[in-house]
Amino acid sequence: MTGNSVKLNNGILIPEIGLGTWKADKTGIVAETIKNAVEAGYRHIDCAKIYGNQREIGQALKEVNVPRKDLFIVSKIYQNKHRPELVEGALDEILEELQLDYLDMLLMHWPYALKPEVGTADFNDEDIEDVPVMDTWKAMEALVDKGKVRAIGVSNFNKAVLEKMLPQCRIVPATNQVEIHPYNQSPELVKFCQDSGILVTGYCPLGGTKINVMGDNLIKHIAQAHVCTPAQVALSWSLSRGIAVIPKSTNAIRLKQNLHRVTLTSDEKRMIGNIKQHERKVDPSRDHEQLRWVFHEDEAQCPVI
Repeated sequence: MTGNSVKLNNGILIPEIGLGTWKADKTGIVAETIKNAVEAGYRHIDCAKIYGNQREIGQALKEVNVPRKDLFIVSKIYQNKHRPELVEGALDEILEELQLDYLDMLLMHWPYALKPEVGTADFNDEDIEDVPVMDTWKAMEALVDKGKVRAIGVSNFNKAVLEKMLPQCRIVPATNQVEIHPYNQSPELVKFCQDSGILVTGYCPLGGTKINVMGDNLIKHIAQAHVCTPAQVALSWSLSRGIAVIPKSTNAIRLKQNLHRVTLTSDEKRMIGNIKQHERKVDPSRDHEQLRWVFHEDEAQCPVI
């Protein structure tokens, strides 16, 4: 693998900078982006069933001139496949779409489950069902035993859920993929995961639409001092915290720039860490308990463990 890698709690190496593919669903653009990214040096590709673009990603990966063993491919089980008897079939669908024999990492996309007939991200409270997190997790552990995945992890899990889950895990999650950027720093969750041997992977590490991290005056000032882009500053800040990042870009130049890590001074890291602006891209719009415990630590309620 090219670039810097970090060791997961099972000894497997994962590139610390990956390519995010959420909302990368324009036909033709996705394939071109994957090819440009691999050519630029990306080896870690983050996918998910719900993104609706895995077939195009899989075809693009077939066409790149990089051995499968040098790639680290991540995907996620959607919430309507949490019943343990559905988990292996959900993985098989992912593998078929990506044209792969195995996944490097499979994540539980969210800790709450939806009824099997709910097929989109647009759902109501009555679509949620009480499938215990540990039932789903045990089915994922079995996939490691079968050699169909090299590692398993979670996404959008908060500290309260993990605290109840971890003592019951035979295989500790290798990563927790959550939204991390200078406007959503989550220091408590990051520390808990790292103390528990769980790599934090930051999605939306550049903020994103309506979250103007790249326009922040401090971020821009630091970028000018290092003669680099604000994106490189934001990514390097997360990396300096021991967090893997999966920025998304369809621009070939920015893809290359995002791979370049900048060495920030201790003062620069401290100043970014002291940013008071708090915004997040992925926040529940519906005020019901099942989503509240995913995001708000002070009101955290655990799902059925």
